[in-house]
Amino acid sequence: MATRRRAREAILQMLFQLEATGESPLEVVRLYRASFSEGPIPDDFSIQLFKQIADTVAHIDGIIVSASDNWRLERMSRVDRNILRIGVYELKNNVPETPVKVVINEAVELAKRFGAEESAAFVNGVLDRIAKDAGVTN
Repeated sequence: MATRRRAREAILQMLFQLEATGESPLEVVRLYRASFSEGPIPDDFSIQLFKQIADTVAHIDGIIVSASDNWRLERMSRVDRNILRIGVYELKNNVPETPVKVVINEAVELAKRFGAEESAAFVNGVLDRIAKDAGVTN
């Protein structure tokens, strides 16, 4: 579990860099490896998941906007927005058969570690609504 948690942290950092710099996903991975590579991270799981999220970010953002009443994507902090992107992708694609409670908990833990004081509650509320709206219950 700790390895997957660390992988999600790496994905969050790479998504943040992708959004901040506009670099290609492949370049972001290269730069991440050159700057922050820590032992086995980023591993195949984190790189594959990062690329899949990056490739479907517009679709994921639509889901986030639909579930977050009165919050435009641009108003969300960059950290919260990217944590939600990871969580939504995992919820919608059952990666890798991770239970809904675990997906939401992992996103909340990321929000506690990297977000603002209210980030954990915000992330929890949005992901919980998305899971309920989609009827995802595993």
